[in-house]
Amino acid sequence: MITATKGTRRLHSAAAVALTSGALLATGALTAIPAQAATAPTITAKSGFLMNSATGKTLFSKAGSTHRLTASTTKIMTAKVVLSQSNLNLDAKVTIKKAYSDYIVSRGASSAHLIVGDKITVRRLLYAMLLPSGCDAAMALADKYGSGSTVSARTKNFIAKMNTTARSLGLTNTHFDSFDGISNGSNHSTARDLTVLARSAMKSSTFKAVVKTKSYRATTTTKTGSTRTMGTWTNTNALLGWNGTLGVKTGSGTQAKYCLVFAATKNGESVMGAVLTASSAANRTADVKKLINYGYAKIS
Repeated sequence: MITATKGTRRLHSAAAVALTSGALLATGALTAIPAQAATAPTITAKSGFLMNSATGKTLFSKAGSTHRLTASTTKIMTAKVVLSQSNLNLDAKVTIKKAYSDYIVSRGASSAHLIVGDKITVRRLLYAMLLPSGCDAAMALADKYGSGSTVSARTKNFIAKMNTTARSLGLTNTHFDSFDGISNGSNHSTARDLTVLARSAMKSSTFKAVVKTKSYRATTTTKTGSTRTMGTWTNTNALLGWNGTLGVKTGSGTQAKYCLVFAATKNGESVMGAVLTASSAANRTADVKKLINYGYAKIS
């Protein structure tokens, strides 16, 4: 009987390891095991969409192309049309008309509390529209950049420009019938289309600066030429700053329920998306947080 020495046993063990490793390498068994894929979240909103905003790649969709009411997320397009005007002067002043105030009262609309007769710059009107979601500011901008001889004609013309812009962006499931999201029966979009719209709007440094602002205090010029300091406009988007959130726009209404178009960037990873028809503000927030976290995990 031959007994192996300790040295011989070590040699045999090393040889066995080498043979085993070689066999595994030959079969590819030692290739790196990929990290477990991020699990797609469950959201309560009726529609949701998420994309890699750097590439435009879809990361998540729940009824992403289903028509929904958009509420004040419509104002993203209002801003987009304004900021697309040729030779735009953001410091041009607009006089606040009684028609804007009457509209707010008649529709029970959200307001930036602009004062009739005051003059305010286009730039500040964008803050008034996108932070406290002022429908009076949206109407002022539509009146300023629409064509026609009356306020009604000019605002209708502006809405037509919104739809022309939608078509140019390929938003085939979108139609606007208002400048602020208060639907007249045919104002709709989808979570996907609103995300694509926001991606385009965020290419404007002005838009991006406005929507990420948490609060803003503007000044206007009164009828007598004096300076009026407005109350603080607070952004309705409570998620700003959370986990890299940069915007974009909230919306809510009796039928539209709760909506949010969002953008977030963290550690070089950028996501953008929308949730529409969430049953509550709390559920809307929870859904968006899930999507942002999922997006970061998906593209990391």
